[in-house]
Amino acid sequence: MDIKVKDINEGQPVPEHFAFGVYDPDNHMALGRNLNPEVTWSGVPEGTRSFVVMIKDPDVPGDASDVNQEGKAVSKKTPRVDFYHWLLVDVPPTVARIEEGQESNGVVPKGKAPCKDALGKRGINDYTDFLAGDPDLAGTYAGYDGPCPPWNDEIVHRYIFTVFALDVEHLELGDEFRGPDVEKAMAGHILDEASVMATYTLNPDLR
Repeated sequence: MDIKVKDINEGQPVPEHFAFGVYDPDNHMALGRNLNPEVTWSGVPEGTRSFVVMIKDPDVPGDASDVNQEGKAVSKKTPRVDFYHWLLVDVPPTVARIEEGQESNGVVPKGKAPCKDALGKRGINDYTDFLAGDPDLAGTYAGYDGPCPPWNDEIVHRYIFTVFALDVEHLELGDEFRGPDVEKAMAGHILDEASVMATYTLNPDLR
């Protein structure tokens, strides 16, 4: 399979209009346009019955104690965990393109509810946990929400855009599922996959 994410090239920075958070010289971070990028794929294997679209950041600090704290830095030695930015499952085999802005067009305070439509079924992304203590933003975040790594992180984060071709029409998932749930449900059903990796940072010393 092949994947193309418009305006995103392998190993290059994610454009700011796709980001949840953008660099702000006065406040470290401001909310971004948070558009989902256009994603297209081809070379689909025979027998494909559905697709999964996923974005995962494998570089999120496992310990958030120093995240976005004045006078502190998130050390490059800090253990890292996965953070899921987009989970779209049960995408019909007739679909090979998701338009820019179709899944997200701006930051929605308190999030977007999980839903299902002709394009597929949306899982809960990890902003749900990250923003849980923010009185203005706390809520359930489903579908796409773009990059917003800690502005004091000593490493540049990677964002892996992947489309999976599956041999099943539907994954056995409830209405509120997370990234690990998707990965577990897909096991043994992946016919092929294609990925592109891009980067993003809000740390002015790394930009």
